[in-house]
Order: sequence, then C-alpha cells, then structure tokens
Amino acid sequence: MSKTPSPRAVLSVLALLAVAAAAEPPTTPPTEAVIETPKGSFTIRLLPEVAPRHVTHFVQTAKAGGYDGTTFHRVVGGGIIQGGDPLSKDPAKAVRYGTGGLGLLKAELSDRPFVRGTVAAARRPSSLDSGGSQFFICLRDQPALVGQYTIFGEVVSGMEVVDQISLTPADGDKAKERVEMRVTIHETATAPSP
Repeated sequence: MSKTPSPRAVLSVLALLAVAAAAEPPTTPPTEAVIETPKGSFTIRLLPEVAPRHVTHFVQTAKAGGYDGTTFHRVVGGGIIQGGDPLSKDPAKAVRYGTGGLGLLKAELSDRPFVRGTVAAARRPSSLDSGGSQFFICLRDQPALVGQYTIFGEVVSGMEVVDQISLTPADGDKAKERVEMRVTIHETATAPSP
C-alpha cells in the first residue's frame, strides 16, 4: 500500500524544483542585428551575456522601428562611427544630433577589449550611467575605452561597410551627408547538439 505524500512534502519538492530552475540562466537564441544603409549592410551579433539591459533596449528599439531613418551622425575616420540618435530622423534638428536618446540606461561595464568591430553604447560625457539608443562602432582597437563604455555587440560581417561610412565627409566629426540606417533583428537558430 503506497502512501500519498503530504501537502508539505509536495510543496518542499516544488520549492526545490523552483530553486533549481532559477539557478539555470534562461537560454535565448543568438540574436543579430542587420544594419542596412545606402553604403551597404553589416551585421552585429548582440552580446546579452555582457550587457543584458543594453541588448534588450537595442532589440526593443529596433523592433519598434526606432532606428529606422536615424543616421550615423558622427564619423571619425579610422576611429569610430556613431548613430542611433532619434533626433537624427529630422534634418531640421541637425544642430542637436548626438544629444537625443541618452540617459536611459545604467552602465554595464566589462573587461572585454575594445577591438575593431566592437559595438558600444554612447553616453553623455559627464555621466557613466547615461547610455540609451545611441551606439558607436570601433574601426580600430581602442584600449583606453575599457571601463568607460558599455559593450553590447560586435560586427560579424560587413566591416568594410562600416569603413565606408567612416569616410563620409564631415565638419569636424559631424557627418555632412545623411547615412540613414534601417535595423532588422534576427534570432538565429542554433543546431541541436548531437
């Protein structure tokens, strides 16, 4: 004759299962962002394991169309390109480019190196915790940026397009031509393990 477990024993087992489930981080498929511009397209692999809040914000903004029509408003040949400012959708606000879409996220710093193709959150110069929609892409290694900006992605294809964007004519570091972007998010399927 088998005994029926007491409600207390059932609750204990359920509590143990809940603790075990909470200990395992949720698995999400790798996510990539395809950035289309008049100069070509490039792909960014997003890094939620490095900066989960920044990746979530980027994906939500992209899926809502928030990056579509924004420009790469800042170009430093051989250094970086920067874009994603929502104000850059409006050419009449060109004097304010670089000031919009900031102050939304706290920094998620890592010791990951800033190498060619690194994608990081732009921020206000006066505040470490002022990231948001704007981002920049490194064209060369920049070790001095470690601990200063949040890395949330890396260019995995089309780096030659990023190089072309960096050659956009500029007044100082402000692009004189509009290089608009359209961002599409792709969750890539991974093959099951054998």
